[in-house]
Formats: sequence, C-alpha cells, structure tokens
Amino acid sequence: MTTADSASEVPAADGTAYKLVIFDCDGILVDSEPLALRVDAMLFAELGWPLPEAEIARRFVGRTSEYMMGELTAHIGRPVPAEVEERFNAHYREVLAAELQPVSGIVEALDQITTPSCVASSGGHAKMRFTLGLTGLYERFEGRIFSASEVAQGKPAPDLFLHAAASMGVEPADCAVVEDSQYGVEAARAAGMAAFGYAGGVTPASRLEGPGTVLFTDMRALPELLGA
Repeated sequence: MTTADSASEVPAADGTAYKLVIFDCDGILVDSEPLALRVDAMLFAELGWPLPEAEIARRFVGRTSEYMMGELTAHIGRPVPAEVEERFNAHYREVLAAELQPVSGIVEALDQITTPSCVASSGGHAKMRFTLGLTGLYERFEGRIFSASEVAQGKPAPDLFLHAAASMGVEPADCAVVEDSQYGVEAARAAGMAAFGYAGGVTPASRLEGPGTVLFTDMRALPELLGA
C-alpha cells in the first residue's frame, strides 16, 4: 500500500506528469453510492435476500448493474420480475433527482487538474448523462465518457480502462485511475495504470489497498497527489 503521505514515491511512466487521468463516476464524481445502497437494500429485502448495505457494497460496488441482478437472480432462484425492476429503477431515479450531489471536494479538484481526463464507469451512458447532468459535471467530460457496456468484461477486468486509454490515444503506463471500489483499483492495476483509491466513500481503505496504490480520503488532495 502507498498512502497519500508517500504519494511522491509513485512515479509516472516516464518520470513526468501523467498524460491522462481516468475518473470513475459513481462515488468519485457523483455521491450516488449511499443512495444506491439504500434502494438496493430495499429491493433485495423485498425479493427475499435481505443484506446489510455494507455487504451489498462489498459484493457489488464497482460492478455493473447486470452483474448485480444476475447474482440476485441466482440467489433467489428465479428472474427478477420486470415490474419490480422497473419500479425500483424509477424509485432510484427519484432519489437521485432529489438528493444527488457531487462528491465533496471534487469540483475544487477538477478546477485544479489540468491533465487531460475522461470518465470510465461500470454504469451505462444513459445513467451517466443523468447523474453527471444533475450535478453539473456532464459538460466537463462530454465526448470523453466510456462505459463498461462498450467492452467484453467489466471491472475488475482491465478492459474498460484499456479501452478508455486507447480511445484517448494514451499508453496505459501513462494513465492514472481514480477509483473508490475494490474492483476498480484491481482493474486499474491489471491495466498497468497507477491507481488512486478514494477511501472517503462506502469502501473501506483496507479493500482498496494494493501494490503502488495511493490511498486518500479528501478529494481536495487529489491535484497535488497527481502532480498537478
């Protein structure tokens, strides 16, 4: 593990600044994870698999919604009724519309980071347009937003981050990934990219630790950690 205090010991590929910063969306740009966990816990309980929010976070934060619904289907032994899924999706959008905010400190951080950047998320494009639009962040990344729906395998496989880097014309070793989930930092490391693990959200720092991974808890520290 590398902590924020020793972040200067983590070199970029060529000894200079990173050439691309790849941001996850949920939990990094928009503070959606606590809201999603609340709704997911209600859905799981209704369908007969009551799980604490912390356990849902451990199992599913950073994975695609398709993965989560597949695991839910396997556990309850039957497909999730379409009307139930539609009802909870509608409720989730209502909760987001009423309560969603940018992650604390991210706007200040983005204002200081001059390195080219993009978004790479397990969420779909429609969801990101909605959440980033609600928080006023969509325009900052428009045209540079990538979804796991575009690749064969989602996180923790490296496919999404490699796809984002290739689309942006940057070598993986010159990329820094900012993530808040275990599966996200694992994907970054598998892609050969520097991983910056945000431990100020729903995932404990212990689940983000790994070789060369910088852990931090305040988004306002990110520009300095990245060398901005």
